[in-house]
Amino acid sequence: MYCDRCGELAAEGGHQACVAARQLEPPRYCPDCRRRMKVQVVPTGWTASCVEHGVRHS
Repeated sequence: MYCDRCGELAAEGGHQACVAARQLEPPRYCPDCRRRMKVQVVPTGWTASCVEHGVRHS
């Protein structure tokens, strides 16, 4: 599994800054394959799509 904000391995290193930032930001990387996702932010939430693993949304 990868960090969905920075794309690094989730089990390695501290991701406190990533966890804090994710409270306000959508994910940028797919946690399954580390690909950069296409993100769309709208007033009601966000949608992030990975070409391999599909769509995630808030």
